[in-house]
Amino acid sequence: MIQELVMAAAGAAAAVTVYAGAAARVVKQYERGVVFRFGRLRDDIRSPGFTMIVPFVDRLHKVNMQIVTMPVPAQEGITRDNVTVRVDAVVYFKVVDAADALVRVEDYKFAVSQMAQTSLRSIIGKSDLDDLLSNREKLNQGLELMLDSPAMGWGVAIDRVEIKDVSLPETMKRSMARQAEADRERRARLINADAELQASKKLAEAAGVMSDQPAALQLRLLQTVMAVSAEKNSTLVLPIPVELLRFLERATPGAEQVPSSSAVAPPPPLSEAYLKGRAAAEEAIEDLTGSSVEPTHGEPDP
Repeated sequence: MIQELVMAAAGAAAAVTVYAGAAARVVKQYERGVVFRFGRLRDDIRSPGFTMIVPFVDRLHKVNMQIVTMPVPAQEGITRDNVTVRVDAVVYFKVVDAADALVRVEDYKFAVSQMAQTSLRSIIGKSDLDDLLSNREKLNQGLELMLDSPAMGWGVAIDRVEIKDVSLPETMKRSMARQAEADRERRARLINADAELQASKKLAEAAGVMSDQPAALQLRLLQTVMAVSAEKNSTLVLPIPVELLRFLERATPGAEQVPSSSAVAPPPPLSEAYLKGRAAAEEAIEDLTGSSVEPTHGEPDP
């Protein structure tokens, strides 16, 4: 009798152990448990920790509540300004309602991936190339709104969307490089022209000061000579302006007096043959025109 009781107790303990093993479940901290009893959704969502279900009656599905990082495959499209580009992105989302994520959509990850690809192609067609390259923050917000609207019905919340890379054709890259180079050259020319304008104004002011004080020009020339001679060159080329020579000429006393050695020599005497020829010409003119025409007497050409 006692042996039968012991065997019965052992059998009951084994049954309880099997039942407990079949009914016991552990839900991790980042998970939530959704229970279906005979195919119907139970209202109570199992929180993290140890939980029990009815074996062979309940089905426990664990849903990951962590943020999921999903890369969006590169999508090729044509922008609004007719440029072919390839754009890839990344989507960060998480499940906020475990029951809706299981009941309302078959595979919420696949659904979010397809919606992200479709939205990315739509954004490419609505945007210009400059927006894709420089105004990505606005496009990211637009993508997030386009994904978040249908995803909320699936129990999924879009955390953020980021455009990773924009691939351009090689011809477009070369064109943009030429455009950037031309823009840089334009800026350099404007800067040089502005520098020349400022330098010309300063030079004009310096010229006005030097015109009031002619000795300043000579001092400036001496400073230039000293600067050049400091380089220890073997040959020194010294340009002397004409204004400096005129200034030195005016500053020299008695420069306006012409020395006797430089006096102009008197013209040479006229030859006898020239005088006879001239007298013959005057007689011929008197025979043709009469005495009313007087020949012009002046200095003969040498």
